[in-house]
Amino acid sequence: MTVNSHGDASWLRLRVCPNAGRNEVVGFIDGVLQVKVAAPPVKGKANRELTAFLSQALGVGRSSLAIIKGHTSRNKVIAVDGLSQADIVSRLTTESSSGGATR
Repeated sequence: MTVNSHGDASWLRLRVCPNAGRNEVVGFIDGVLQVKVAAPPVKGKANRELTAFLSQALGVGRSSLAIIKGHTSRNKVIAVDGLSQADIVSRLTTESSSGGATR
């Protein structure tokens, strides 16, 4: 799994699938977190939906998440403040095994 620590933040590599039927964490595939979001990739809507969904799934505020790389790509690097690598992996694997959450 690709979660790295950089100072006070942990960086998470993920691949986003916009225009999905609902928001959900698919799981880690080849070390990259696969996430589906319901919003279309237009004018940053999918990015806003992604950060809102991940903040809920991780139990952190939206201000604790930042897109570091990939603002216009499906492949992104997200910084998560306040959580360790183990916390992120634990919370996201619990989220994906519970079937994800809807919008």
